[in-house]
Amino acid sequence: MKNMVRKKKLSCFSVLFVLLLVFSFGGLFSESSEVEYTSAVGDPGMQRDGLRVAIEAWNQCNEVGDETPGMGSPRAADCFDIYQHSSHGVKNCSICEQFPYMLVHKVTEADNKLGVGDPFGEGQREAPNNVDLYAAEKEIYLGTKCEVDDEPNPWQFWMIMLKSGNMDTYAAKCPKDGHKVGPYGPDPRFPCFGKGCMNQPLIYHNYTTLQGPNKTTLLGSFYGSWDLDANVNKGMEANKSYYSVTWKKEVGEGSWVFHHVLKTSLKYPWLMLYLRSDATMGFSGGYHYPTRGMSKIIPESPNFKVRFTLEVIKQGSSSNQFYLMDIGSCWKNNGKVCDGDVTTDVTRYSEMIINPDVGAWCNPYSGLEYCPPYHTFPDGTRVHRNDTTKFPYKAYHLYCSPGNGQYLEKPNNLCDPFSNPQPQEILQILPHPVWGAYGYPTKKGQGWMGDPITWELDVGGLSQSLYFYQDPGTSPAKRRWMSIDIGSEVYKGGETVVEWTVSDFDIIIPKIQVKGRKTSLSANLFA
Repeated sequence: MKNMVRKKKLSCFSVLFVLLLVFSFGGLFSESSEVEYTSAVGDPGMQRDGLRVAIEAWNQCNEVGDETPGMGSPRAADCFDIYQHSSHGVKNCSICEQFPYMLVHKVTEADNKLGVGDPFGEGQREAPNNVDLYAAEKEIYLGTKCEVDDEPNPWQFWMIMLKSGNMDTYAAKCPKDGHKVGPYGPDPRFPCFGKGCMNQPLIYHNYTTLQGPNKTTLLGSFYGSWDLDANVNKGMEANKSYYSVTWKKEVGEGSWVFHHVLKTSLKYPWLMLYLRSDATMGFSGGYHYPTRGMSKIIPESPNFKVRFTLEVIKQGSSSNQFYLMDIGSCWKNNGKVCDGDVTTDVTRYSEMIINPDVGAWCNPYSGLEYCPPYHTFPDGTRVHRNDTTKFPYKAYHLYCSPGNGQYLEKPNNLCDPFSNPQPQEILQILPHPVWGAYGYPTKKGQGWMGDPITWELDVGGLSQSLYFYQDPGTSPAKRRWMSIDIGSEVYKGGETVVEWTVSDFDIIIPKIQVKGRKTSLSANLFA
């Protein structure tokens, strides 16, 4: 019978055993019965003095294509440990007072300048002669230099990502939905000033040092330009692209503050700059090679939150698609995990744009193809995009479908087939009341210029509710997000400047998810 309660007499031993369980595991049963949470990142809240940060640069299809002369492969890192001088047993230790701390860097300038064909130190196997494969190997090599042992998995670094949307269609460097194609053009969708327009940027580096009157301020940066004739030592120049990321922290106090500047130009009008927490192994969002990163546990929908502080200082123009939150994953249209087959793997993105000048392309009259087929409310209610009384059209900037989807609902808008090495699906959302239950902004202007906010976003809950395409009759994919980032994509914006800071970044998951999540870093695609 249902709901039958069997009553038994408890022996003294049983009573003692129950009491032992209560006292031993009382922390799991708080009065509020709240779930216990922990961090999925190696550096929770960006508070670790011994920083681990790296930079990578991609062309339009998330490859290298060609190295920039004198720059090496476009991967570099700044990783160090910090030690405090001790005056124990030493009288009048003036040097201890003048320099209370010492930094020991783990990555040399020679490491950062390694280029295609250069060996990765003594005893390493022969390096690839393919520039794309070499960059992937270099990232793994830098990861070994920076790696921090941790539970349940080691981790390597925060990742700064640069990307240019320039594409030379006549050079035929980018596959179309994962398939090699020949030269074609012109194509007005992609800016290109001519041969060489897909170059990698100049990457310069100020290693982190101790500064300030007491030598307790940690400060470092990466900076550069896509214009190879730019004098970046002068900072921003007219008619030249520019980027910089500067990190700063007081020893033993608070969070690192990452200060970002991105400037587009007429030659490079489509540029991206993000700060990412990537997976520490396997693929990351939009990247089909083994990666290294900060997320020692990959968060899975619906059970994770992301906390950070964002201050937007300069907003740029309406072409600035500033992402309060950008999450990237990969699964096939049948719901299975990606395996490196770029013709059947599909990159999945969801992005919240908070620039109030960016509007909704999704509308019921002339832009239905830019709307996802349906919207799911927090209570589980699902509304089709044809329902003009209930569907929240203004909550969506655009939706685009994967180019290899065989059962797409019509009308549809296919995603750009060139800007990933494989097909992609993108869902871009805007501030709207329907996202309020997840802690996201509910109206335009929230979190924008003059409104710095420490956000705690239920990214897991929101991402579970979003529409992503799958073939009919297939089991739902596990939505595991290998890349979580914040930053700006200036989409064909002429000359514009965007400036912002990020601090306190953390990914929060239920403690129970940590169990059994230890992974191996020995996997290497090129072994």
